[in-house]
Amino acid sequence: MRTAEAVGVCPTVARMVEDVDLAAPAYAGTPGLRGLLARPAGPGPWPGVVVLFEGTGADDVNRGHVERMAAAGYLALMPDIYHGRSAARCMVSTLRGIPAGKGPAYQDIEAARQWLLASPDCTGRIGVLGFCMGGSFALVLATQGGYQVASANYGELPDDVDEAMKDACPVVASYGGKDRVFRSRAGRLEAALAKAGVEHDVRLYPGAGHSFLNDVANSPLVLRPLLKAIMGIGPDPAAAADAWGRIDAFFARHLVGDGVDAADVGDVADVANVADIADVADVADGPGSGTTPL
Repeated sequence: MRTAEAVGVCPTVARMVEDVDLAAPAYAGTPGLRGLLARPAGPGPWPGVVVLFEGTGADDVNRGHVERMAAAGYLALMPDIYHGRSAARCMVSTLRGIPAGKGPAYQDIEAARQWLLASPDCTGRIGVLGFCMGGSFALVLATQGGYQVASANYGELPDDVDEAMKDACPVVASYGGKDRVFRSRAGRLEAALAKAGVEHDVRLYPGAGHSFLNDVANSPLVLRPLLKAIMGIGPDPAAAADAWGRIDAFFARHLVGDGVDAADVGDVADVANVADIADVADVADGPGSGTTPL
C-alpha cells in the first residue's frame, strides 16, 4: 500500500481502504468483480468518484490515485475491470471495446457507480476520473449520463468527438506536450467541448509526457525506453501538482458545490485556448481510435 506522502496528501489524514464485492445482483457487475474502495476520514456522506486505472491495471500507482481522491474528501471506488488478471492478458481487448460504449468493461464500471449510489455514505453526486485507458472510458462515460463531472487524463477521444460531446457533462482534461501519440487530442477535445457549450478545463503541459500524473514510473521495464522516446512517459511532479489542483477545484465545484450558470460555461480555471494547445501539440497526429499504448 502506498504511503500518504506518496499520494501527495497529509500523512496524518487516516483513510479506510477496503475490497468490495461489485458482482452482487444489486450492482450487476460481471461474475467475480471486485473493487478497491477508499473512504475519507471523518463522518460522511461524501460525493463519490469512480476511478478508472490506466493500462497497467490496479497496481500501486493506480491504487494511490484512489487513496488520493479519498484524502480529498470523496468516496472513491476503482473497479478491477481486469478481474485480477495481468495487463498483458487484458489490455488490448479492453482498449478495443472502448469505442463501442458498451460491453463487459462498461458493465463493471456501471456496477461501481451503482455501488456508490446505493451506499448511505455517498451523497448521490458522482464523478468519474480516468487515466490513459481509463481516461478514454471517462470521455465516453461523460456523454452517457449518470455522472456530474468527468476527468480524462491523456485519454483517446470518442469517435466523432464533436457529436459525442454535445451530451457531455463538465470535463476537466490534461495531456502532455511530449506525448506524441495523444498531444493532439487536447486541442480537438477543447474545440469540441467549446462548440457544444459544455463547461470544461482542458490543458496541455508542454514539458510533460504521458502518465505524468503518476508519482513513480510504472510502465513495463522492457518497454520503458521506447515509451519514453515516443510518449515522454513518466512522472512530472510540477505538471502533476498543477493538474491535480485543477481536478480538485473542478470536482469540488460540481460534486460539492452547485456548478455554474450557463453564462459561465467555458470560463472556468483558465481554460486553455485552442490555438495555444495546437501550437504546442503540432497537431500533426491525426485522429486515433481502438488500441492505444499505456
